[in-house]
Amino acid sequence: MDTKAALDSLSALAQPTRLEAFRLLVKAGAEGMPAGTLAETLGAMPNTLSTHLGILTRAGLAVASREGRVIRYTAQMDGMRDLLAYLMEDCCNGNPDICNPLIETITCSC
Repeated sequence: MDTKAALDSLSALAQPTRLEAFRLLVKAGAEGMPAGTLAETLGAMPNTLSTHLGILTRAGLAVASREGRVIRYTAQMDGMRDLLAYLMEDCCNGNPDICNPLIETITCSC
């Protein structure tokens, strides 16, 4: 990931509705969520949420798939992994004792 891609991802998450939408998609896992369900859960207008989801998609943090008339969104975990790897690339000057607590915190126990 380069600096521009990292900034695009961070900018996409730097808005309350987009951040909450992304967190819901992460919770939903591989099955994702229909756009209408996301809008209802977030209390957002569907057309406004569509714009937000487009920003997350262009930033590489979400992916859309069409199922008939329904658009289902899924978190793009590769995009988030790339962002985290970019942010932590030179973590703690190579001292694993400093980085391990953070890694343990973000490690999925599922």
